[in-house]
Amino acid sequence: MKRKLLVVLVNTDPKNGEELAAPFYHAAIAAALDYEVDVVLAATAGKLLVKGVAEKLHVKQDHPKTVYDWIKEAHDHGAKFWACPANMDLFDISDDDLVPECAGMMGAADMIERIMGDEYRVLTY
Repeated sequence: MKRKLLVVLVNTDPKNGEELAAPFYHAAIAAALDYEVDVVLAATAGKLLVKGVAEKLHVKQDHPKTVYDWIKEAHDHGAKFWACPANMDLFDISDDDLVPECAGMMGAADMIERIMGDEYRVLTY
């Protein structure tokens, strides 16, 4: 059975750039180590999956790498990104608004099932 990691971004605020590298870096490393990695973005963190948002954010001021670059790097290693349907409704986000790296929706019930099950290890941010 393949090892699985669920990364949950729920308290990560896009306004705080220094908070944004770790979750995506950890997702990239885990995927590179051959973990099955799912990253769900809920609450305000969900805005990072909207086209154009992460592209304007930098972890470090004046550094060329954007938060979207961190997302793409994790995705390129195999991490799957999931939007929260309740979050999309809250912020009036449609499927067409999401970056192509988003694999689809992961609702609260699915997320909680994964967290409470035996298959996944969980990192929260």
